[in-house]
Amino acid sequence: MSPLRLRIDGATFRDPQNREVTLHGINIAGDTKLPAKPDQPSHSKEGFFDGDHVSFVNRPFSIEDAHTHFARLKRWGYNTIRYIFTWECIEHEGPGKYDEEFCQHTVRLLRIAKGYGFYVFMDPHQDVWSRFTGGSGAPMWTVYACGLDPQKFHDTQAALVQNTWPEPSEFPKMIWATNYTRLACQVIFTMFFAGKDFLPKCIIDGVNIEDWLQDHFVGACRHLAQRINEAGDLHGDVVIGYETVNEPNKGLIGHPDLGEIPKEQNLKKGTTPTAFQAMLSGSGRAIEVPTWEFGGMGPYKSGTELVDPRGMTAWLDPDTWDDTKYGWKRSPDWELGSDIFAQHGIWDPTSDTLLKPNYFAKHPSTGEEVDPEYFINNYFIDYYRKYRHAIRSLWPEAMMFFQPSPFDIPPRIKGTDIDENNLVFASHFYDGITLITKKWNRYWNVDVLGVLRGRYSNPAFALKVGEQAVRNCFRDQLSEIRKEGYEYMGSHPCIYTEIGIPYDMNDKQSYTTGDYFSQSLAIDANHFAVEGSKAQGYTWWVYTASNSHYWGDNWNGEDLSIYCSEDRQLPTSAPAPGELSPAPSASSLTPRVSPDNLKKTLSVESMSASRSSFSGRTPAEKAGFRAAEAFVRPYPIALHGKLDSYGFDLKQSLFTVSLTSTSQVPNEAPSEMFLPAFHFPAQQTHVEVSSGKWEIRTLEVEGETKGEDAAVQVLRWWYGAGEQKISVRGVKRQRGAGIDGGEAEDEGYLKQYIEMGKQCAVM
Repeated sequence: MSPLRLRIDGATFRDPQNREVTLHGINIAGDTKLPAKPDQPSHSKEGFFDGDHVSFVNRPFSIEDAHTHFARLKRWGYNTIRYIFTWECIEHEGPGKYDEEFCQHTVRLLRIAKGYGFYVFMDPHQDVWSRFTGGSGAPMWTVYACGLDPQKFHDTQAALVQNTWPEPSEFPKMIWATNYTRLACQVIFTMFFAGKDFLPKCIIDGVNIEDWLQDHFVGACRHLAQRINEAGDLHGDVVIGYETVNEPNKGLIGHPDLGEIPKEQNLKKGTTPTAFQAMLSGSGRAIEVPTWEFGGMGPYKSGTELVDPRGMTAWLDPDTWDDTKYGWKRSPDWELGSDIFAQHGIWDPTSDTLLKPNYFAKHPSTGEEVDPEYFINNYFIDYYRKYRHAIRSLWPEAMMFFQPSPFDIPPRIKGTDIDENNLVFASHFYDGITLITKKWNRYWNVDVLGVLRGRYSNPAFALKVGEQAVRNCFRDQLSEIRKEGYEYMGSHPCIYTEIGIPYDMNDKQSYTTGDYFSQSLAIDANHFAVEGSKAQGYTWWVYTASNSHYWGDNWNGEDLSIYCSEDRQLPTSAPAPGELSPAPSASSLTPRVSPDNLKKTLSVESMSASRSSFSGRTPAEKAGFRAAEAFVRPYPIALHGKLDSYGFDLKQSLFTVSLTSTSQVPNEAPSEMFLPAFHFPAQQTHVEVSSGKWEIRTLEVEGETKGEDAAVQVLRWWYGAGEQKISVRGVKRQRGAGIDGGEAEDEGYLKQYIEMGKQCAVM
């Protein structure tokens, strides 16, 4: 058995030495959402609608650059990769036309990843279905297959797409996600998951659009998996499994009233039509639509806006469109050029009257109530069975990373045939307030999961005030998500396959000041939550090789990459006590925190991340460490026994682990923990153990590093049976960019939020 092979033991991952393994991972790469040839970021208009003639070879990066990226990630301590690929990467040219060059490029990159010792699971990624509906994932021809014309989405607002925005640089931040509740996605996701029940007229090539889309998608994923399987040395050696699909969406399935905004629709930003209003504007009607903004306390209605398509519709014109372009045959009962919902009697286009507002709230045949819980337990489970069969037919031992919709209750599969050993509960978590406002507020936040689960009689009671309360709020939400997985799905490992923060906070001030203090606090709070949740791991979102300060991740204005070539990298070693860093350079070091600067406080103004410390530097010298000191952190790689808890106190540079062992640790395979040299320079690190012996060793990473230092520092520990504890204290360092960001809370500012919370609680 390969030394990299993992097995699942109940709710834990175990290696061949029977050590409990923690998956400490990263998503690679954000670049994969976009074609490489032509290089087509989401702010590019040229050639956008030529979706057939693209290539994703060299995504996530080229073979030549792979060693540099993998070595960097290994040096930062990551042992796991969530490997992003999209349906479009494989089958962009047309149905059944697979890009073999991309498949072989993927095989070659996975083989290089194997040389660096990574665990990899494959992620068939999508965001709001496709690049042509404002996100990433499916090929353009799938949009045509659903009867829609992507070139008319801008005028009808069937989807908001940065590539077609009048000035792409002014595309509203984070508005892309609202496409889930606009017409194009509502049509396509409803077809994909429940076309047979709700849209029976949609027959293509003799089958319902549901089976047609699912079969093509699953077939493309299986084709890539087949090429990986044929390589002979990847499945089990480096690839440990396959995720189901990124962030599945139910479309209109379970929608309670098409004439109203559902109460569970938490993301409301910009124009926010009801489903019926979206149908009307998609059919060329001018509609007055409410507009929303997102503030510190969540979304609020800001006004109205006239959406006037001037008679243009989002549906394919039968006079100009020919289905023979891609070779499929559509049923004559499916009329091109008119709204598919109107064709099913949901509304009357002659009078613009909504006839069946509750059409998607009950099963058409059984009359059962359909809601998000029904969707995940029925429609998504049906899809999962098809996907699982495709992967397992090639590799019976594949781990299946089961991902429900974010924040939804997991499916009730406990005790069923799906409740099998090689299943992983894969969940996502984002702090929505920070993600959408692109500001970090350390003083208050909201227990979103508690609100969604109805735990508060008044949402005001979900307000959490104070820095530690915010951190605990994140941790408790992640803990509850993990517990829900156990309750509904059974005893399986839980990992968070996406969790991350925006770097372009406060209107990108960090890029001119070099101060990443706010980002560091946010990253540390999220890692504190993961570590405290007792999950079996995570994969941070995201590493984007092409990230820039101006365009971010080159996708819809997002900027979440932990890497940017314009920032300094965290040094591989540490300065001597009291040593200050020289002028910023790629190899410079962050100065130590001194007692004096720890006394400084964080004012309201300082939340903007502007620091006078940089006033004497030129813009070129203001590059910071991109808050790397917060994400390059220690963790237990592989431990003998049962891991009870672990955590890293960044402020104190203190790493602690508690475990319970049933036997003596063998000499040849000790427990191991990643110990970043930046926080824990060997000569300045103090270790205390409950028993046994330990050593700190620097290990060279296997594989060709092409000039970049990829050595990692590991603490190895031998101990006997029983409860064991270890604490490792390193060097306290300033956070952000090696500049003091302040440690003490502004008490006056905090009191304002405490008072606000009291007032809200009595409303």
